[in-house]
Amino acid sequence: MARVAFTNEKEATGKELEAYLELKNQGKLTNMKEALLQDYATYDAFMGWYTSWNRLVEIIGQRAAIVYAHSVSSTNGCLLCSLFFVSDLAEIGIDPSNFEPTEKEALLKSLAEQIVKNPTKVSDETFTELKKYYTDKEIVVIVGFACQMMATNNFNSVLQIDVDQRLLPIQDKFEPATWRDAIK
Repeated sequence: MARVAFTNEKEATGKELEAYLELKNQGKLTNMKEALLQDYATYDAFMGWYTSWNRLVEIIGQRAAIVYAHSVSSTNGCLLCSLFFVSDLAEIGIDPSNFEPTEKEALLKSLAEQIVKNPTKVSDETFTELKKYYTDKEIVVIVGFACQMMATNNFNSVLQIDVDQRLLPIQDKFEPATWRDAIK
């Protein structure tokens, strides 16, 4: 159960209510957004994720973006975000626990894991490889998205935001990260 109450239509006012109703009418009201709408400024800041996501997709493509976002979320141990991307992977015919990534996807997965595990230790070799495929501007977008994704992961994990109803049937597809188990 979430550590904070979700905003609801009866209690929301002002910008929170406007955003709530817009999301509800568009069918885009998620548990995370209901929690974020406790404070519109926080909600607004987190909605920048979509701008970052759209730019990432422009640069690396939809499939690679989903693989990358899933890698960030699963390495970071975020149940909710991981399940969203497990669902997205399934929609494009990929089993996240059993697929062969392309060379670029493997590189992005490695980058994601390094960023989450220790952002101060992302290897020079990784950047040498990234620069074979991407400009500095594109690398900024790729790394920036990972940081946005981690913020979303951390929000959901710290507040223990409940898994959305539509994701409950695939909850068993979540493979929790175990790398932190060795950290003392």
